[in-house]
Amino acid sequence: MATLEEFQAECRSELQALRDGDGIFKQVNNERLPISDDDFEQMVVDCANSKFDEQENGWLKNRLEHYPSVQECIHALLDGGDTLTDLQLARQLVKDTYPKP
Repeated sequence: MATLEEFQAECRSELQALRDGDGIFKQVNNERLPISDDDFEQMVVDCANSKFDEQENGWLKNRLEHYPSVQECIHALLDGGDTLTDLQLARQLVKDTYPKP
């Protein structure tokens, strides 16, 4: 797993390549302006924090997206039978696919 500093170095490299290429600009009062060094550093921090958050919490976001819906859970509980077992298997499959780090 990467550290926040490693993500900052990766983002700095990616953003510097963009800045050296076509440039990175911001829109101010309908005017296209090149970004300042402070803007660039903030972009690096934001990019690194986003990647770090995805690394640390991505499993949770993926689980929440792929778990059965609340309606499916309620129907499984009320209907009972094989539906409940299927629901438990579906949840376990999601947990196995997106394990906690």
